[in-house]
Amino acid sequence: MPLIPAELQPIVALLALALLFVAFLIERYPPDVTAAGAAALFVMLGLTPADRVLEVFSNPAPITIAAMFVISGALVRTGLLDALAALVIARAETRPAVALGVFLGATLLASGIVNNTPVVLILIPVIIRLARSLGIAETRLLIPLSYAAVLGGTLTLIGSSTNILVAGVAAEHGLETFRIFEIAPVGFAVAAVGGVALALLGPWLLPDRRARGDAGVAETTFLTEVRLLEGHAGIGKPLSEVADLTRPGIRITARREGARLRRSGLEDHVVAAGDIFVAIATTSEILTLRALPGVVVGLRRGTGARVGDEDLLVAEAMVTPAHGSPRDTVSQLSVGYRYGLRVLGAHRQGHVPGPDLGSARLRPADKLLLEGTAEGLDRLAQGNELVSVTRPSGRAYRRRRAPLALLALLMVVGLAAFEVAPIALLALGAVAAILLCRCIDNDEAWGSIDAGIIVLILAMLIIGIGLEDTGTVALIVETLAPWLEELPPIVLLAALYALTSILTETVTNNAVAVVVTPIAVALGQQTGIDPRPLVVAVMMGASASFATPVGYQTNTLVYGAGDYRFADFLRIGVPMNLIVGAAAVLVIPLVFPLTPG
Repeated sequence: MPLIPAELQPIVALLALALLFVAFLIERYPPDVTAAGAAALFVMLGLTPADRVLEVFSNPAPITIAAMFVISGALVRTGLLDALAALVIARAETRPAVALGVFLGATLLASGIVNNTPVVLILIPVIIRLARSLGIAETRLLIPLSYAAVLGGTLTLIGSSTNILVAGVAAEHGLETFRIFEIAPVGFAVAAVGGVALALLGPWLLPDRRARGDAGVAETTFLTEVRLLEGHAGIGKPLSEVADLTRPGIRITARREGARLRRSGLEDHVVAAGDIFVAIATTSEILTLRALPGVVVGLRRGTGARVGDEDLLVAEAMVTPAHGSPRDTVSQLSVGYRYGLRVLGAHRQGHVPGPDLGSARLRPADKLLLEGTAEGLDRLAQGNELVSVTRPSGRAYRRRRAPLALLALLMVVGLAAFEVAPIALLALGAVAAILLCRCIDNDEAWGSIDAGIIVLILAMLIIGIGLEDTGTVALIVETLAPWLEELPPIVLLAALYALTSILTETVTNNAVAVVVTPIAVALGQQTGIDPRPLVVAVMMGASASFATPVGYQTNTLVYGAGDYRFADFLRIGVPMNLIVGAAAVLVIPLVFPLTPG
């Protein structure tokens, strides 16, 4: 039995929705927690019938979004985005302006076929390195990186989780299913106008401040040593042509000659079997090198673990104050003799710990990257020399499987474009394929899914059912219709876009999409306008969010990485919102006629 009389349910649901938006603004809890609490309230009050709650799990949008997160994770794991970074960094030294343009253009296009949030996450360290190589402040490039990804997300249905969600909600309200490239003409026009606006406004409105410290650097870098053995593909080539040692995440600093280190003429040195190079490398690159045939990483002294043993594990450990004397070196720690471990690398925050790995002098809080058996690592953890023995955050790239991951993505895009099967089924099939082909491990695949976004979407879908069943959507439309019926269709389109954009800047975009999409469909039916262009306006307004760091996930990512201020986004984001919004409102009717034909 419902707790609230039927005639009062629309009012109560509207008040609950208003309170939900206020809770989003206050940000006392994360958006997913707030939405889950509101969904539970809707169910307990009887606003959403209990027998309809399970219907949200039949909506293809959450499944598709989760699958696209996994596919994006596979592209990162196989090093495809890393390869893009290498290409840009290589070109930056000779043609910096072209390299920057290509980088942002590639980000825009990549965000059209891959979920744009993980694209930005992996490219933040790259853009920071690019800024430093060009001698400009990171704050001049990080916001453009986010904006390029936001604009790219408008190109296709799978570019943004918001697009997928809006399409799914619209389909539930009777609209024909959106095709994957159906919004592309609008998206390309919006992206072109937005890109030109960013290029013109950026030099004037972007802040010119250096980020503090190593903000935005995703992975820890370690001092390490790399020895090449007979049979490695790089033997006989100049060091500059050895692909395994010239990745963006690796910097060769010296070559060992007996007891001496030679630091000059490294690029022209012809690599010979047995050569040992001192390097600064990220965790992922060290683990990638470790798995390659003909490569030995770390110290070879002592009776350390044998490379290639399938039972070997890798862990990070921190030096304790008791054994962090500047007199202690990595070699003197003797973890190989005592625990059967190999030291792969050493890290000190903000500094290089030594000229090479063996002579690096340990200090408290230094980190060591270790390889060994589970038994050896357990015995080390029981001692008092090193603490916090944990698995490293980085993982080895699986570059040989990169073509398989790319093929899986292209199959999803291509087959969806020809409507061979629904996007959700194609995306799930691609996930199965990349897991079976070991492009990504299952634990990392599930870890690449942003569970907060999925929970938020499911909760908002439950709330959306409540708004529909209680008549709240109909109440909103009946209230607005007399004011909007006399407006020209293009003005109604602009008003709906503006409403969506303003709400998105203050409230999470996926929540806005679920609430506003049914209103757009109902308004179209009430006023005689084709609902499809109105839904596209909601899609663009919820995706193209520039004015605040909380309106879109990519803005939030660069907000912390670049040490920005809130006003930095307002200064350039408000003009971007107005320009991009005007372009969208003018182009949408050209692609999607406002009057049914």
